[in-house]
Amino acid sequence: MKISGVDIRPGNNIEYEGGLWRAVKIQHTQPGKGGAYMQVELKNLIDGRKNNVRFRSAESVERIRLDTKDFQYLYAEGDMLVFMDQESYEQINLPQELLGDAADFLQDGMEVTLEMYEERPISVQLPDTIEATVVEADAVVKGQTASASYKPAILDNGVRVMVPPHIVSGTRIVVDVYAREYVKRAD
Repeated sequence: MKISGVDIRPGNNIEYEGGLWRAVKIQHTQPGKGGAYMQVELKNLIDGRKNNVRFRSAESVERIRLDTKDFQYLYAEGDMLVFMDQESYEQINLPQELLGDAADFLQDGMEVTLEMYEERPISVQLPDTIEATVVEADAVVKGQTASASYKPAILDNGVRVMVPPHIVSGTRIVVDVYAREYVKRAD
């Protein structure tokens, strides 16, 4: 589906110069002289490159739709990750770099969503938050309790996050997967 360059919105997936791109940020600019244009920060869906492109209203781009499918994470095999289709029970192997830093939060049996373009996996979306156990938390420094200070902690998956002073080793917490931040104490 063709759309005008000034109609691009954050989150739109487009085909540009033979590649698949996702609009990350947009800025509509209307200079005093000349026509309006849209400054768009694009991220390549295949290799993660970023590009800033200026689209005028006369230009059009092809908006693409990605198919989403639910998969379950099974296990890691070297630098490949094995996922199972929830409907057909077929297994596929995907490289770990497709997930980026979010791969640290994968848990056995976790349900994920694969975005696919023409039956080819492009990205893996994990849940926004997961529960994890704090295995190591630094002691609170005396005198810092009055301010809203955070202390470093290591989770059972090896990820380091900053947690409030009242969190101790053995506590289950909820962590934002993509921001790598403490959200709340788990129920």
